[in-house]
Parts: sequence; structure tokens; C-alpha cells
Amino acid sequence: MFQGFKEFITKGNVIDLAVAVVIGGAFTTIVNAVVSAIITPLVSLFFNADETGKVGITVKGIYAQDVTFPVGELISAVISFLAVAIVVYFVFVVPMNKYKERQAAKNPAVEEETLPSEQELLIEIRDALRKRAASS
Repeated sequence: MFQGFKEFITKGNVIDLAVAVVIGGAFTTIVNAVVSAIITPLVSLFFNADETGKVGITVKGIYAQDVTFPVGELISAVISFLAVAIVVYFVFVVPMNKYKERQAAKNPAVEEETLPSEQELLIEIRDALRKRAASS
């Protein structure tokens, strides 16, 4: 029983996944800090983020009170998501892609010599046997 658990834990995939979760948590803190320090103040130049819950569509109630659908909260969530996505893409993904391109240019991949297919080998053997039979 413990042997199976030991094999499960020591597999590379489990360790890689655990490291990815921990790094992802730390990475979230960095992205949120960039968004709150840079993106949110830029958005607040155009409208007050504290009042987004008050923005919405109000429908008069038929039997009861009026109901407000807080569309402002939805818009705020979409803007926040897009801000995080933009920060992740331009601050982390684009530079990492450029770095990988430079590394690939420095160390070009060595192309492996492709081996002939089984059919090509058989054709070569056949031709060699014909040539040998013709010369005899």
C-alpha cells in the first residue's frame, strides 16, 4: 500500500504539478499587485470604481418593489479580468516568447537524420539483388 503511494508521489508529473500550483499562487500575487498599482488607477481616471454597484438597469416591480440589476459590477469584473489578462500577456508572455526566440536562434535545433522507410530499404535490396544477378 505504501509502495504504491510512494510511486505516485515520486512521479515527475505530481511533483511538477505541485510546483506549478505553488508558483501559480505566488504569481497571482505579482499580477494582482501590478493590476492594483497601475491598471486600477488608470481605470479610475475615467469613472469611479466604488460606484459601479450603483450602475444598473432598474425594472419597475409589478407587485413588489423595483429591482435593480447591477450591471456595473459585471462591467467592473470584465474590466478587471481584461486588465489581468493584458498584464499577464504583455509583462510576462511577450518577454518570455522573445527570450525563447533568442535562445532558439543561439542554439539551433539539430535535425535528426531521417531513416529510410521499410519500403525504401526493400527497393534498395531488390535493386542490389537484380544488379548482382545481372552481373553474374
